[in-house]
Amino acid sequence: MHELSIAISIIDICKEETEKAGAKIVTNVELEIGSMSGVEIEALEFAWEAATRNSVAEGSELIINRVEARARCRECGHEFDVDNFYSPCPVCDAFGYEIFRGQELKIRAITVE
Repeated sequence: MHELSIAISIIDICKEETEKAGAKIVTNVELEIGSMSGVEIEALEFAWEAATRNSVAEGSELIINRVEARARCRECGHEFDVDNFYSPCPVCDAFGYEIFRGQELKIRAITVE
């Protein structure tokens, strides 16, 4: 379950940002997670509970904004929603496309007190 290591890495960043701000605790962490990032959101939420114990983020709210994947066909240039790596372009049926949104895992905001 790599979601636990993701949660721990986010908490490490929270600790750094809390120290920079001269704050004591993290109240909210807002993330952007792409639908094709490989991150299981439910597993991350479960791991968050365990990983935040005895940290600056203990009791914090984890806010997750899911980003749907979009791709651009390399053959015809059509942009379309994509939900797996094996779908052809809906216009020309080509398999060569570039996913330009939906693979991200970003910290959007950390709220501290």
